[in-house]
Amino acid sequence: MGFFVMISGVSMGLMLLCVSGFWVLPTEGAGRGSFLRNSSSSRPSSVNVGALFTYDSFIGRAAKPAFMAAIEDVNADQNILRATNLNIVFHDSNCSGFVGTMGALQVMENKVVAAIGPQSSGIGHLISHVANELHVPLLSFAATDPTLSSLQYPYFLRTTQNDYFQMNAVADFVSYCRWREVVAIFVDDEYGRNGISVLGDALAKKRAKISYKAAFRPGADNSSISDLLVSVNLMESRVFVVHVNPDSGLNVFSVAKSLGMMESGYVWIATDWLLTALDSVEPLDPKTMDLLQGVVAFRHYTPESNEKRRFKARWKHLRSKESSGGDDGSFNSYAMYAYDTVWLVARALDVFFTRGNTVTFSSDPNLNKTNGTKIKFSALSVFNEGERFLQVIHEMNYTGLTGQIQFDPEKNRINPAYDVVNINSRGPHRVGYWSNHTGFSVESPETFYSKPPNTSAEHQRLNEIIWPGGVTKKTPRGWVFPDNGEPLKIGVPNRVSYQNYASKDDNQRGVKGYCIDIFEAAVQLLPYPVPRTYILYGDGKRNPSYDNLVNEVAANNFDVAVGDITIVTNRTKFVDFTQPFMESGLVVVAPVKGAKSSPWSFLKPFTVEMWAVTGLLFLFVGAIIWILEHRFNEEFRGPPRRQIITVFWFSFSTMFFSQRENTVSTLGRFVLLIWLFVVLIINSSYTASLTSILTVQQLTSRIEGMDSLIISNEPIGVQDGTFAYKYLVNELNIAPSRIIPLKNEEEYLSALQLGPRGGGVAAIVDELPYIKALLSNSNCQFRTVGQEFTRTGWGFAFQRDSPLAVDMSTAILQLSEEGKLEKIRKKWLTYSHECSVQIADTENYQLSVQSFWGLFLICGIVWFIALTLFCWKVFWQCQRLRPEEESDEVRASEVASSSRSGRSLRAGSFKDLIKVVDQREVEIKEMLKHKSSKKLKASQSSAETP
Repeated sequence: MGFFVMISGVSMGLMLLCVSGFWVLPTEGAGRGSFLRNSSSSRPSSVNVGALFTYDSFIGRAAKPAFMAAIEDVNADQNILRATNLNIVFHDSNCSGFVGTMGALQVMENKVVAAIGPQSSGIGHLISHVANELHVPLLSFAATDPTLSSLQYPYFLRTTQNDYFQMNAVADFVSYCRWREVVAIFVDDEYGRNGISVLGDALAKKRAKISYKAAFRPGADNSSISDLLVSVNLMESRVFVVHVNPDSGLNVFSVAKSLGMMESGYVWIATDWLLTALDSVEPLDPKTMDLLQGVVAFRHYTPESNEKRRFKARWKHLRSKESSGGDDGSFNSYAMYAYDTVWLVARALDVFFTRGNTVTFSSDPNLNKTNGTKIKFSALSVFNEGERFLQVIHEMNYTGLTGQIQFDPEKNRINPAYDVVNINSRGPHRVGYWSNHTGFSVESPETFYSKPPNTSAEHQRLNEIIWPGGVTKKTPRGWVFPDNGEPLKIGVPNRVSYQNYASKDDNQRGVKGYCIDIFEAAVQLLPYPVPRTYILYGDGKRNPSYDNLVNEVAANNFDVAVGDITIVTNRTKFVDFTQPFMESGLVVVAPVKGAKSSPWSFLKPFTVEMWAVTGLLFLFVGAIIWILEHRFNEEFRGPPRRQIITVFWFSFSTMFFSQRENTVSTLGRFVLLIWLFVVLIINSSYTASLTSILTVQQLTSRIEGMDSLIISNEPIGVQDGTFAYKYLVNELNIAPSRIIPLKNEEEYLSALQLGPRGGGVAAIVDELPYIKALLSNSNCQFRTVGQEFTRTGWGFAFQRDSPLAVDMSTAILQLSEEGKLEKIRKKWLTYSHECSVQIADTENYQLSVQSFWGLFLICGIVWFIALTLFCWKVFWQCQRLRPEEESDEVRASEVASSSRSGRSLRAGSFKDLIKVVDQREVEIKEMLKHKSSKKLKASQSSAETP
């Protein structure tokens, strides 16, 4: 096979020359017009089509009866090709690349317009060069190698599905089950290698990978397969994807069964070869079903139709023609693809001839250049109209046994779909479908083609799967610790400072600390044992670089890093972190001193806006009370100066509930009641806030936070080895010369006490858990200033795509829910002095308008309602007081006057309204009473007059 792979890289002429050294073609004239036809302008009486495949194989035994049936049906149908007879020239490739190439040349001797086959992808690569040279379309019904669709083979066309889609289906299934790694077991030829290469690319898109590629040579015996599976069984992954040939693939499962690899915990995924083999055997052997129990396999999906059912009903009769024993087995999906391929050629030829094309052949000048040797290639002719015929085939669109036959621009069948089949003791059982339109579903793919594509994760669904060992309720984990005797290598930072988090110890583990206890507690919750060994990282003289420790994990020197490792963006690019087990973030620590008392402290409880709004409300409520009481209450009447003083006095006296003026009107009392409630709330809040400000110790620092630290040019201290240094330089653009690494707490305290003028630092930037310990150990001499300006957490760093990281995250969440994380924290992180971490800012005690806007809103609504009712009453009284009977002369004069000057009329009405508002309520009532009596007398006098 390797010999022919090498040949495929050279020119076609050289390959034919090498082949002819073993076999000499018969010499035959091959000029134009040699093809049999009725006349120069009519269709030919017959057309030859070649068929090249291996007779004695699962695919070949299904394909030959299908070819014969298709030829019979085509020639019997007068609507196709009419008077032209379609002939098929068979050749057995016998599973040999060499014999297959010889057969291709022998078939081409017969001036075929198309060649069907081969079933082998390896032979397909070789014969494609022959098809390119002779311009003969090569239609394969079984070669699924994705690389055959490349631009290198323009005359190759696949009538079955491309393995590119099948490998994407396998990758989707791996992602559906949330596995991260698989082991690929495949036959080491073009079909196996290229298919697995595509699988690797598809898995990468799902953030999964092939952890190990286990290849065996074609025709390998059970001993070689056994050695391969033994080495595979030492791997971590327990998900095996088997991509082999159907004729020998069952040996893989037979050997796996003998090695105990078909038990619970294993996952076996087979490509379409397995169902090809099982569908070809009737009845199914119970021993084979027991061997394959729990395997998930894929099969080409062909939609149900009446034509498909009739063809399957004919199958027994078709097989009886080919085998004397009347065997009705060997039916699989490739039989339908073979049948459809013949019909595709026939329909394309019919369109080809309808367009006025003819079939002619000519000799190839390249084949005649034999340098004077006796080898003759004149029997091989070029199909002159081959390119046009190929274009017609590309344009075909009709429905066959296998569904819609139409090709996309990349020469693949449209709407690729597969059955997802689970094998149990009773046989294959379909659990769903896969298509590139919707992904996994339990409904047939054609029901979704009229809808927009949707492959989102929440829409993926399959029925229940029985896994190896009879497991049904839970999807296998898909991995175990490898059986190679190597424990998990855990890197632990050998800290110099804050050793209660992680440090060296003389116990059996060799390490101790808060982080170690959390890791051990999480491991105990895992449903499987984890052999492990702790390895200290660092020289013990200074804290190690945590970035370097994470890089060691990424470089496979450690399996996991355990310690106070901060989860930051740059580190997540190389490793996978667990769920955070402690919250963290960067803060600024600076020296503080007691603040001096201010003579204006009584103004601090309220913000400036709150003082302004409160003052306006006091004035506004005074004005409203004056409006409502002016007509009723003598205390709100008098000269203008007196009334203004009354409004101001009444307004601000309500602050102390000491107003001397009594409210008389109902609306005035209602408004005052609501306002006194508001004043009560404001007074109480002011008192509480002022008390807090005066009683809490006020500390100040000249460093107000990170912003003021950036602006200054003073030195900043950071903990040695942490990510804070890179964060300040790369993210905040602080000059590296300003940053001073500090090794331990003693250097922290010394640097802060000395200050920038004494060779120390102005402030320290570090993570909050460390700062809590620092403040406690310094007897609360320092405080944090400003807000926490990063939000991060601590986690354990695993190698990329490690499945253990997911299980450990689940265990950490369980520890948190059960309260065990808090118990471990109290064991290691309880300090003698609990300090208030942050400086108490007086602004935190200030009350703003936002705190009372709801109360102010209620008050405003009440005022609005009271004023609305008051205005309505005034307008009503004003209307009642207007004279109802006026002389025609007066009315006419008013009309004339209004036409001359509408402004004077409105001014008069407004003056009347003001008079009504300014008059006492008692006077208004007397006027209304007098008007009513006058109206009554007028009505009586008019009644007495005839």
